[in-house]
Amino acid sequence: MVRDLKLPRILITGTDGQVGFELKRTLAPLGEIIALVRADLDLSDAAATLIVLDKHQPNIIVNPAAYTAVDKAESDVDLAYAVNAQAAGVMARWAQKHSAILIHYSTDYVFDGTKSGAYVESDPIAPQSVYGASKAQGEQLVRESCEAHFIFRTSWVFGAYGANFLKTMLNLMKTRDALNVVNDQFGAPTSAFLLADVTAHVLRDAWLKRQNGELPDYGTYHLTANGATSWHGYAQYIATLAEQAGVALKMTSSQIKGIPSSEYPTPAKRPANSCLDTHLLQTTFGLRLPDWQDAVRHAFTLIR
Repeated sequence: MVRDLKLPRILITGTDGQVGFELKRTLAPLGEIIALVRADLDLSDAAATLIVLDKHQPNIIVNPAAYTAVDKAESDVDLAYAVNAQAAGVMARWAQKHSAILIHYSTDYVFDGTKSGAYVESDPIAPQSVYGASKAQGEQLVRESCEAHFIFRTSWVFGAYGANFLKTMLNLMKTRDALNVVNDQFGAPTSAFLLADVTAHVLRDAWLKRQNGELPDYGTYHLTANGATSWHGYAQYIATLAEQAGVALKMTSSQIKGIPSSEYPTPAKRPANSCLDTHLLQTTFGLRLPDWQDAVRHAFTLIR
């Protein structure tokens, strides 16, 4: 006999962003979806955020929305902290009070990027930018304020929807004769598809456990594609895909020059090592994360 299970009300922030857009698809079978865009929910306004949460009374809050203009955040400090930290705290306190689950997304930028190997969840954080520090504070507020939480740290996000490195590089390759791309920063390009798919898997597991009176595996997890590359290697792979697909480019992959980050200064300091160890996530939830090239190929076929 199959027991009827209560389906949750799932509120998703930032569904006009890369990850939020995909979450609408993957979470739709799990319950009633409340998909909010920035016009519906201004996370910089704590009072307005509480009004929205009180109105919809979600059982699960999924928060991919963030202030992600990394360089602009260096001069827009108050807004970065309001969205990335204070809003996370507001949602966490509301979730705790109403026995809701909170899913929050964070970043490799909470680390300083100096470790020789991939970062594990327990490594000390040391953000080097306003963006990284605001996301780190958001993590802390979620952990302090809400027991039923998942924090997913990820890196180098891209997708078929929204602006990202993949689309930018492909457009530049169609219009320029050569490119210079940083070759001393390393990480795993991670698709919004993968983030949304894994979120759905974890949420279904957590909701079923709660319905059965079991304790879900709450906590902080690293969630990226498998493998690593540099921004230069990533750009060369995009060019190779385009060449193989017969896309008209003004350059070849050999005309993409690798340069050190010192030759491409930015207001915000980037981690040299953005590699995140995903062993904990994979073993806890019985998953195998695909190589980063797989999702890049998939997204490329949709946008080329």
